[in-house]
Amino acid sequence: MYKIKIGLLLAAVTVLLSACSFGGPTDPDAPENKQSKDAQTQSGSQDSISPDSAEDPDSIPPREGMARSRLTNEWVDKDVADTRPIAVITPNESQALPQYSLSDASILYEANVEGYMSRLLAIYEDWDRLEKIGNVRSLRSYYAYWAFEWDAFIIHSGYPFFVDELLAEPTTQTVNEGDYSDSAAFFRDESRPRPHNAYAVGSGILDVINDKGYSLKYRGIAEANHFNFAEDSSPNTLSQYGDDAKSAVYIDMSGCYPLTRCYFDYNEQEGLYYRSQHLSGSSDGPHLDASGTQLAFKNILVQFVKYVDLGEGYLAFQCNDDTEDGWYFTNGKGIHITWKKAEDYGATRYYDDNGNEIELNTGKTMVCIALKGNRFTFR
Repeated sequence: MYKIKIGLLLAAVTVLLSACSFGGPTDPDAPENKQSKDAQTQSGSQDSISPDSAEDPDSIPPREGMARSRLTNEWVDKDVADTRPIAVITPNESQALPQYSLSDASILYEANVEGYMSRLLAIYEDWDRLEKIGNVRSLRSYYAYWAFEWDAFIIHSGYPFFVDELLAEPTTQTVNEGDYSDSAAFFRDESRPRPHNAYAVGSGILDVINDKGYSLKYRGIAEANHFNFAEDSSPNTLSQYGDDAKSAVYIDMSGCYPLTRCYFDYNEQEGLYYRSQHLSGSSDGPHLDASGTQLAFKNILVQFVKYVDLGEGYLAFQCNDDTEDGWYFTNGKGIHITWKKAEDYGATRYYDDNGNEIELNTGKTMVCIALKGNRFTFR
């Protein structure tokens, strides 16, 4: 597995990383980042809004001390809204199931790794209360770039050597089960076979973060307004797109993930897409975590990416790009979109065919990363 042809590997990585360009700021205290941080403070993007400050009911919190989550736009405690999330690398194969705490994730990315297996990047807020997360597996560089968008702590168990340079960046902050100094964040469940038995615990992650001196507060190097959310009082039904909005009550991603063959069924009463998988054996059917909760999402984004094979099945994705294709699904309909990401810590932005940034609805989001040239279906 690790006998990679070094020349092919380094050439491919150089090509893709030159496209990604390590465009994010490397110094949180640089003048441009201080300006961004000051602007965020002045705008009150993470502050609860006083009822006296606006007539709009969307700006009035249910109770004092709440703020909008930058991940889901839901009202959460201000301390939760102000705390950086964690991004956990989680395998998605039959031997790794059931996953723990996966239904607690606010955003879920899925992407292929070697051998057409897929892994998930689960973005959590209010994570320090979680007692068992994962299991946790090794990092790939493209998951790091998506975690950067949320200024998240990356939680993983090891990594291949070609991620070394990315992890050495001064702004990259991780908690690694492979490092003895980070061991307080993890435990092994001996009732499960290796390598599928490494789990993280929220309180342990917090201890390691504090020991390392990492800031729990957002550092001002990622965009505070990441997703563009519609107002709760005026949700995005996609009706404004007329016939360009296609019926999408069933989304089949098996053409992009040939081993997990996941699919989504729309529940009109709840307004959510419920996730299932065609894994072999008892794993075939609704995608449940260990709590018995089926994964469900308000928004589904399908994002096609360019890629190269690094050898031995390892992949590298062009995470930063000017324009690539995708689809957005919500409320039982879907539209064609394009996406752009300019910098490592910049948000991926999604646009309709008129060039307008799309509005996501309040709630959880699934981002399906698909290799360019793959196909999926919906109806």
